[in-house]
Order: sequence, then structure tokens, then C-alpha cells
Amino acid sequence: MPELLSPAGDWKRMEMACAYGADAVYLAGEEFGMRAFAGNFPGDTLRRGIEYCHDRGVRVYVTCNTMARNEEIQRLPAFLEHLEEWGADAVITADAGVFDLARRHAPHVRIHMSTQAGIFNYESARVWHDLGAARVILARELSLEEIRELRLRTPADLELEVFVHGAMCVSYSGRCVLSNYMTGRDAQRGACAQPCRYRYALMEEKRPGEYFPVEEDDKGAYIFSSRDMCMIDHIPDLLEAGVSALKIEGRGKSAYYTAAVTGAYRHAVDAALRGEELPEIWRQEVDKVSHRHYSTGFFYGQPGQYTEDTRYIRRWQVAARVESCDEEGLAELTLHNQFGAGDEAELIGPGMEPLPFTVPEMEDMDGMPLTRPKKPEMRFRMRLPRPVPPLSLLRIPKE
Repeated sequence: MPELLSPAGDWKRMEMACAYGADAVYLAGEEFGMRAFAGNFPGDTLRRGIEYCHDRGVRVYVTCNTMARNEEIQRLPAFLEHLEEWGADAVITADAGVFDLARRHAPHVRIHMSTQAGIFNYESARVWHDLGAARVILARELSLEEIRELRLRTPADLELEVFVHGAMCVSYSGRCVLSNYMTGRDAQRGACAQPCRYRYALMEEKRPGEYFPVEEDDKGAYIFSSRDMCMIDHIPDLLEAGVSALKIEGRGKSAYYTAAVTGAYRHAVDAALRGEELPEIWRQEVDKVSHRHYSTGFFYGQPGQYTEDTRYIRRWQVAARVESCDEEGLAELTLHNQFGAGDEAELIGPGMEPLPFTVPEMEDMDGMPLTRPKKPEMRFRMRLPRPVPPLSLLRIPKE
């Protein structure tokens, strides 16, 4: 069975990944992960997060895939021993030294080799397998044909993981020094400032302050900015190629993104396994989260770039989150963004198709009529068009 692997940048995003159909999540402690500015799981929160996921049948992979410096490597053994004690399912590594420490200090935790390791060929994959890796996360620059050949030439028990959705890096397997040079934030230790998204111009030495646009085919000045990846229409091809795990990028993105994209790909994987076409409603879901213009990555050739701007496409936003709901559909919600009675909205939830409806009049927690909740994070009540589980979301189109 292929595994659907979702990002868990913090506790709320982990909850969403579990609820909306992930088979496994990947997350990080306070250090050693490639998303230093996600909320992550500090201290004992990581142990509790592993327990939460395991109680729901979801596996947990902990990222230790930064390029650790000397002072950091000294702290790794204690962290790895905690992962062993807490029952983490796998540790994701990119560095040979970290790999060896994981084998010695967390011997019962599987090791997955990160895409940061730059695994492009079957010989590299076989070497890591011989050393003890259970899985390799392939470089995003590989084509589908290259993955097929790699699968044929590697041991059957070596799992292959690929990214199927989310942001891509303009640099080779994410190994970039732009951020280090321009901002002092180390991309290889999870602190990338994404200078590839900046707008660049030329300035002539003797004309300071006069900027000339850098253009590419007269389309614009964003020559480094990559498209986002979206493979939701091509899951059968990936399964036929022998891919073991399908990974969604986005530990730094919102809980809504985690919920909607995980839910859409859950239905895509299940439809592929049944030999059925994916209903269009699930393809539309990935267009309703914040994203840049999509491509299919390098699976079928060059992904191309969108050079007119780097603005995200944001057509929908979360208005409220369902905290509880009775059998009659009377729900208690928490406000995220303002909306009011009479607005057109959609209700999404674990395992259910998006449901359009018109927002009815609401009431506050004292039972007083409420037409427009305004205070962020306030609790209020609303009758929904159907009963839904907690962690369902009410979303509205952006004006």
C-alpha cells in the first residue's frame, strides 16, 4: 500500500494531517529540522505528539536532516536517544555522520535518507540501503522514467519516497547558498529566507539608484522563482513506477493547507488503488489553498517557471474551525476570519466532500443572536447543514 505522508509543522497541523487521512506525518523537534521557523515540537511536546499520532494509527518521522555543525552534532545523541525511548517510527537524515549516530543511539528507529542527500541514481540508493537505510527520499529533479529504472535496480525492501505536492526550490535538491550570502540565514540548517522569490533588478555603477528590470522573454523579473508542484492527477503513474510513499511539502504552511491538501490526496490515492478516475471536486481542492502556479515538477520534463510575479494565488480563506458538533448539526466554532450571516461558504471536514451553503444567523456562547462574529478566536454557535466531526473547517471566498 502506498503511504500518504503529510507535513506537521506544529500541533494544530499534526491534528489536521491525522484527521484528514495521512498515513504518516513528518515533523521536527526544536533543532535539526529543515524548517526552523515552523512551530515544531519543543521539549516534551514531541513525545506527546508521537503518542497522539500512534493512538490514531499514524506513523511519525522526525527530521534530523540539517547539515549539523560541530556544536550541534554534540547534542544529537541525547535527542536520538529520546526518539528511541518515545517510539518514533523513523528519523530522516541527510548527513553521513548523523546517519551513523542514529544507528548507534536509536537502533530501533528506522532511517530515511532525506532528499537533501541528493539521491539521483540506483547506486547511491543501494549504498544507503546497504548501510541500513529503510527508505530513500529521491531528489526532486528525477524524471518518472529515472525512478522506474531506479526501482528495478534496487532491493525490493528499499522504500522509495517522492514529493508530490508543494513548493519547489530553484537550487539543486534544495542545496542553496543564496540565503546564507544575502541574509546570513543558513538554508542547510532550516532557516532559508527564500531570496529566490525576491524581485531583482540591475543597477549600473555610475548611475546609483537607477534600477533596470531583469527580464526573461519580456515576461518579468522573477527569474529565480519556481512553480509549485502538483501531481494529484498523476498518482497512478507514480504507483506504477514503484513509489512507496507520496510526500506533501509544507511544514511552514497553514493548518488549513495541511487539511485540504491531505484530504484531496487521500481521495486521489484511494481512487487510484480502486482503478477509478479522481472526481473533479478533489482536483479543485488543491486550487483552493494558497499556492503559486502549478507544474508537475520534473516527472515529465522541465517544470518551467512563472516569471510575471511571485504572488501566491489565494482565493479562499478559513472563516472558522469546528470544535464540536451534535447529531443535529448544532456546532460550536472558533472564529479565524470575519464573515456574516447570508455569506456564501463551504464546509470541509475529514472524509467528506466540500459542502456549499449559505451562512445562517448564529448565536454567541450566552445564546444571544449574532450575525457577524468579529473578535479573533471567539467561540460561537451555528447550525451547520449536516453533522460534522471536530476539526472541520468553514471557508469563504476572498473578496
